[in-house]
Amino acid sequence: MLTLPNILTLSRILGVPLLAFFLWWPNWQFGYVVGFVLYCVIGLTDYLDGYLARAQGAVSKLGIFLDPIADKIMVAAVILVLTAQGFLRGPFVGDMHVIAGLVILVREIAVSGLREFLGGLQVSVPVSRLAKWKTAFQLISLGALILGGAVEGIPCQSVYEQCGQLADQWIHLTGLACLWAAAVLTLVTGWDYLRVGLRHMD
Repeated sequence: MLTLPNILTLSRILGVPLLAFFLWWPNWQFGYVVGFVLYCVIGLTDYLDGYLARAQGAVSKLGIFLDPIADKIMVAAVILVLTAQGFLRGPFVGDMHVIAGLVILVREIAVSGLREFLGGLQVSVPVSRLAKWKTAFQLISLGALILGGAVEGIPCQSVYEQCGQLADQWIHLTGLACLWAAAVLTLVTGWDYLRVGLRHMD
């Protein structure tokens, strides 16, 4: 049961508290450097565990169960920590960028519940191409926000403060833009999944 792909998946879950620790200190830019490297390593293991499981014919029920959970735990943890430390702030709208993160979290919870419901009915919900784009924007956005903390430091000290010189905050602003792109695609794909689920509800 503890195959290499499953061990990689478990390592992603165990790495999340360590990642959260390095992101918890917004004034510690070196911590964000380490956090960014760890975030990339976790993302790499996400690719490797799936690739190895298919290549080795080692796809298991444990892996199928753990893989989406590991993804959601990491995304939720990073969004919550970055929100708490002020990295979901930006120019002009201040803390309203948190809404994009909230949309993503609500969708992840709702779709997980929907998949569990449909699984009991032996109905599978395939991952659409738009959902893959959503995941890509989501991962890029969180990576950019962490990298922005490593390179640029804290983006805004208060809701009313602009993010310094916008030209100097382009990494952070790229992360916020990708976060909103992911949130929009989250709504679209979430509605698609909901429509599938409604067909099987009395």
